[in-house]
Formats: sequence, structure tokens, C-alpha cells
Amino acid sequence: MIKVENLHKSFGETKVLKGINTSFEKGKTNLIIGQSGSGKTVFLKNLIGLFEPEQGNIFFEELQYGKLNNSERIELRKKMGMVFQGGALFDSMTVEENVMFPLKMFTKKTTTEMLHRVHEVLERVNLNEANHKYPAEISGGMQKRVSIARAIVNYPKFLFCDEPNSGLDPRTATVIDNLIQEITKENNITTVINTHDMNSVFEIGEKIVYLQDGLLAWEGTKEEIHHTNNKELSDFVYSSNLFRKVRQAYQKGL
Repeated sequence: MIKVENLHKSFGETKVLKGINTSFEKGKTNLIIGQSGSGKTVFLKNLIGLFEPEQGNIFFEELQYGKLNNSERIELRKKMGMVFQGGALFDSMTVEENVMFPLKMFTKKTTTEMLHRVHEVLERVNLNEANHKYPAEISGGMQKRVSIARAIVNYPKFLFCDEPNSGLDPRTATVIDNLIQEITKENNITTVINTHDMNSVFEIGEKIVYLQDGLLAWEGTKEEIHHTNNKELSDFVYSSNLFRKVRQAYQKGL
């Protein structure tokens, strides 16, 4: 579990996060949503330690991040996996080498042990035969699966995904969503996903945190969204005719 208490972050005179209190549950897919400028990207970067908040606390289970020294923070980061928006694969490395990278960085496993683990996670994301291909030789959806394999290769307790469906067609995006949710449950990971994709919200949104102007404006489940009285959230989520029809059908009990 990740717990956030009274989180503030500013850049100069601009206040981006204005006292956020929330928690992200273990074994569930927790989604952060909000319009551009709402603060969701800055929020995610605070969670993974790229930004330092001026005020507030972030707890990773029993660990308070702000009180950890440098070596303790490094140990915590070893327990984090990250799926970046663009995949962030190394073009000059094969799929196998990309996935092995965190093992080389953070473990003392032998080459045989690392290869065994790499093959294990590549099989889990259905990329058994892509080991020796380069990122440019595989599709965008396959690249995202490589990124997921790399993120989980070191048995993370916390998984962060920044717009994992960016640039993907709807069918492939659904495959990636379901894969992330399956891996979350199989390994009992605390997974936090920053997304603007409403398909993801209704596909895997077990807990949803909605930010507006740097504030926590709403939180709940994908089912509870259908009954919300928060007008801004409703306007954001049901901006398309398709999702308005989904809500109407849900409220009618269809």
C-alpha cells in the first residue's frame, strides 16, 4: 500500500499540488486521472521520487519516504517497477538485454540466473520468440509488453505506469490494460497508473483518483463513477457519446 498525506508541490510561485490525501491499495489497479494541468503527472513523479514535495508525507507500507537516507531510498527504488509512456527501451539493446538491464543494475545474479528470469517474464507477457529482436523490429504493442516485462523482472512491490496505452490502437490498449491488471493480482503489487484513457478507467479502474487544479476532487471505483454528483468529473469522463450511453445503461441496470 502507498499512503499520501497532505502532499504539496510548487514550481516557483505556481502551486501544482495543493494538499493531496489518498492511498493506493495493494493488489489493485489504482488509476490517476484528470485534465491536462490537473497535476497528475507531477503527482506521479512525486510518488516515484523524481520530485521532492515541499510539504507532506508519502508512505510505502511502513517506510516514510521523506525520512529515508540516500542508501535507503536506493533500496526502496529497487522494489519499484516503471512502465514509461513511450516505452523507454534502449534501441541498441535486444529485447532480452532490455529486460535484463534492471537485474544487472540491482542484483548480483549470475548470467544464467538472469537469463532464466528474463525468459520467465517474457513468457508471461507472451513474447517467447522476441528475445533477440531489437525494439525497432517489433510493434508498438510488443514494445509496451517488453516495457512491462522489464518493470516486473526484479519482483517489484510497487508498479508505476505512465500512460501505458499511449499510441496504441483500442484492441492492443485493452490487451495491455488486462495484462497489467493480471500481473498486479498475480504478484499482489501496488500498481498506480497515470492515464487519460477512459477505456482503461472502465476496464481496470479498481480505484480511481481524480485530480482537479492540484486537488483531490474525487476518489472511488469505476462503478461509483456512474453515480457521482461531481459535475466536473462527469463532464471529463462522459465527454464522448459512447461513455454517456454506458452510464445510462448502467443506471438503468442493463
